Amino acid sequence: MAFWVFGYGSLLWNPGFTPARKITACLHDYHRSFCMLSIHHRGSEDDPGLVLALDKQLGSRCTGVAFQVAENEEDDVLAMLRERELISSAYYEDTVDLVTEDGDTIQALAYIIKPDHVQYCQFGLEKQAQMIAHAIGERGPNTEYLFNTVDHLNQLGIKDDDLAWLNQRVRALTAT
Repeated sequence: MAFWVFGYGSLLWNPGFTPARKITACLHDYHRSFCMLSIHHRGSEDDPGLVLALDKQLGSRCTGVAFQVAENEEDDVLAMLRERELISSAYYEDTVDLVTEDGDTIQALAYIIKPDHVQYCQFGLEKQAQMIAHAIGERGPNTEYLFNTVDHLNQLGIKDDDLAWLNQRVRALTAT
């Protein structure tokens, strides 16, 4: 059986492995949201950034990319993803049903935010923009994370109004 991984944020532009196949897919009842404080990769404990997470919201949908892992690479990819995505206990790993652009349903591994975790947050777009504009973590500036994600969503033709607004606002905040 094929092993798929759902990318909705940084996995879109940095999956960390070479997929055997990629397909646009949608996850229902979750939305892409900057609802996770980043205290490692894109911020610090003193100056947290924000990263995207799948946040459960009935009636919503998140369009991203399903990446098929090449045969015989499943164990290595899973180990790499767990090291990367489970750096803190803010995400949990789950198998979700995705609907592909062809209308097929596939099961994929996804990393979903725990709403009761200390890193879970809900801020308005302006506060998100202010945090993203200034935070820097072990993997670089939080702006890079936002800009790369928005660029890849645009390349894929995936519309996300909140991210488009944040992209414009953060670019204005960081213009010199």
